[in-house]
Amino acid sequence: MNNALIEDRDRFAALHPEERVSVDGREWGVVKVGDNGPALVLLPGTLGRADIFWQQIEALSGRTRILALSYPADGGVIEWASDIATLMDRAGMASATVLGSSLGGFVAQYFTAVSADRVDALIGANTLTSVAPLADIPPYKLDLDAEPVENLRQGFTTGLEAAAAANPASRPLVDLLLGEVEGRIPEPEMRARLKALKHGPELPPISLQREKIAIVEAADDPLIPQPMRDMVRERLKPCKAFHFNSGGHFPYVVRPQAYTAILEERLGLEVTGDAWPDAEWSTQ
Repeated sequence: MNNALIEDRDRFAALHPEERVSVDGREWGVVKVGDNGPALVLLPGTLGRADIFWQQIEALSGRTRILALSYPADGGVIEWASDIATLMDRAGMASATVLGSSLGGFVAQYFTAVSADRVDALIGANTLTSVAPLADIPPYKLDLDAEPVENLRQGFTTGLEAAAAANPASRPLVDLLLGEVEGRIPEPEMRARLKALKHGPELPPISLQREKIAIVEAADDPLIPQPMRDMVRERLKPCKAFHFNSGGHFPYVVRPQAYTAILEERLGLEVTGDAWPDAEWSTQ
């Protein structure tokens, strides 16, 4: 079956394969692109590797220094935040704009709280501010060490197939994500991502100036319902909230031009093309 999204992502991955980098015994996947311009760190969610942001990376190529990351197979939010600082050091980034989506948004908030001097701006995207609401939701309510990985993967598969059945236009995205579920994210890394959220710490206060904080959300995000989105707005008090009327949990994949425009605006770059064809923003 032809899938232009997968083909395009695979093309990018062949040009920019992950470098495996060890920090304190934890092996990260790193995609580093660009030598000029403002620095940008990209943190994916549970179902994505560093190259899940391939459309933004290519669009910003030549104008930014990008560090996109895939999480290691061990450690959690606290350890990962420390590792990100080390990876930035190795990439020559004294500070950077940090965008995290979903799980990555939670990690980005923790990193910003404990390393504010390393963060030029924070973008919390399709994310949450507390792991407490996850306690009774599968797969987080399961024993993530003992549960057979087939069951964990089947849970994702069932949800994704239901999404495709409800919205056939989402099939290309669903097939791309199924590839991540079915092994592109290996079992140890998948378990580590789930456990990082299940056992995520309470987020410390963020001292970053309000004008340096923005959020991204989508009205039809099935994983971050309105009450969670309200919690994010209340806690982060962003200077700007970028709202997609449609885009689900992965607007960077399905609304790439508008998402790139958000990054351009936040990085202080010239906004290219039709800036907001699929999104609107508001000043809080």
